Amino acid sequence: MTIRGKFGGLDDAGRAAVMAAGGAAYTEDGSFTHDASVSAFTFRCQVPAGPDDGEDEAALGAMAALDAHGHPYEILRIAVTDMRQIKIRRKGRGV
Repeated sequence: MTIRGKFGGLDDAGRAAVMAAGGAAYTEDGSFTHDASVSAFTFRCQVPAGPDDGEDEAALGAMAALDAHGHPYEILRIAVTDMRQIKIRRKGRGV
Protein backbone atom coordinates (compact mmCIF):
# COMPACT_ATOMS: atom_id res chain seq x y z
CA MET A 1 0.00 0.00 0.00
CA THR A 2 1.12 3.51 -0.76
CA ILE A 3 -0.69 6.49 0.71
CA ARG A 4 0.13 10.01 -0.44
CA GLY A 5 -1.04 12.86 1.72
CA LYS A 6 -0.21 15.95 3.67
CA PHE A 7 0.20 16.51 7.36
CA GLY A 8 -2.03 18.89 9.23
CA GLY A 9 -0.20 20.91 11.87
CA LEU A 10 2.75 18.77 12.93
CA ASP A 11 4.62 20.10 15.95
CA ASP A 12 8.39 19.67 16.42
CA ALA A 13 7.93 16.32 18.18
CA GLY A 14 5.72 15.10 15.30
CA ARG A 15 8.30 16.19 12.71
CA ALA A 16 11.02 14.33 14.62
CA ALA A 17 8.85 11.18 14.83
CA VAL A 18 8.11 11.27 11.07
CA MET A 19 11.82 11.70 10.30
CA ALA A 20 12.64 8.76 12.59
CA ALA A 21 10.09 6.56 10.75
CA GLY A 22 11.55 7.58 7.39
CA GLY A 23 12.55 5.22 4.63
CA ALA A 24 11.28 3.69 1.45
CA ALA A 25 10.73 0.15 2.73
CA TYR A 26 7.34 -1.56 2.80
CA THR A 27 6.99 -2.81 6.38
CA GLU A 28 3.95 -3.67 8.48
CA ASP A 29 4.57 -0.61 10.69
CA GLY A 30 4.97 1.60 7.63
CA SER A 31 7.58 4.18 6.71
CA PHE A 32 7.45 7.78 5.52
CA THR A 33 9.16 9.73 2.81
CA HIS A 34 8.42 13.43 2.87
CA ASP A 35 9.25 16.83 1.44
CA ALA A 36 11.84 19.12 3.05
CA SER A 37 9.22 20.92 5.17
CA VAL A 38 7.68 17.62 6.35
CA SER A 39 4.25 18.75 5.14
CA ALA A 40 3.63 16.34 2.24
CA PHE A 41 4.33 12.63 2.64
CA THR A 42 4.24 9.19 1.09
CA PHE A 43 3.48 6.40 3.55
CA ARG A 44 4.40 2.86 2.50
CA CYS A 45 3.27 -0.22 4.36
CA GLN A 46 2.86 -3.93 3.83
CA VAL A 47 -0.56 -5.32 4.68
CA PRO A 48 -0.74 -9.13 5.00
CA ALA A 49 -3.76 -10.38 3.06
CA GLY A 50 -5.84 -13.48 3.46
CA PRO A 51 -6.90 -15.54 0.45
CA ASP A 52 -10.26 -13.75 0.16
CA ASP A 53 -9.08 -10.23 1.07
CA GLY A 54 -9.42 -7.50 -1.52
CA GLU A 55 -8.34 -3.89 -1.93
CA ASP A 56 -10.84 -2.60 0.64
CA GLU A 57 -9.41 -4.78 3.40
CA ALA A 58 -5.87 -3.77 2.43
CA ALA A 59 -6.81 -0.07 2.49
CA LEU A 60 -8.32 -0.46 5.97
CA GLY A 61 -5.13 -2.17 7.17
CA ALA A 62 -2.97 0.60 5.71
CA MET A 63 -5.14 3.29 7.29
CA ALA A 64 -4.80 1.54 10.67
CA ALA A 65 -0.98 1.49 10.27
CA LEU A 66 -0.96 5.19 9.36
CA ASP A 67 -3.31 6.05 12.25
CA ALA A 68 -1.01 4.18 14.66
CA HIS A 69 1.64 6.84 14.07
CA GLY A 70 -0.79 9.39 15.56
CA HIS A 71 -0.13 12.35 13.25
CA PRO A 72 -2.90 14.53 11.80
CA TYR A 73 -3.13 14.05 8.03
CA GLU A 74 -5.21 14.45 4.90
CA ILE A 75 -5.15 11.68 2.28
CA LEU A 76 -4.59 12.70 -1.32
CA ARG A 77 -4.28 9.26 -2.96
CA ILE A 78 -4.12 5.57 -2.07
CA ALA A 79 -2.53 2.90 -4.30
CA VAL A 80 -2.76 -0.84 -3.81
CA THR A 81 -0.41 -3.42 -5.29
CA ASP A 82 -1.56 -6.98 -4.71
CA MET A 83 1.62 -9.05 -4.71
CA ARG A 84 -0.45 -12.17 -5.37
CA GLN A 85 -1.20 -10.81 -8.84
CA ILE A 86 2.42 -10.12 -9.87
CA LYS A 87 3.96 -12.60 -12.27
CA ILE A 88 7.72 -12.90 -12.49
CA ARG A 89 9.20 -13.42 -15.92
CA ARG A 90 12.65 -14.90 -15.74
CA LYS A 91 15.17 -14.13 -18.47
CA GLY A 92 16.86 -16.96 -20.26
CA ARG A 93 14.26 -19.61 -19.55
CA GLY A 94 12.47 -21.29 -22.38
CA VAL A 95 8.71 -21.26 -22.33
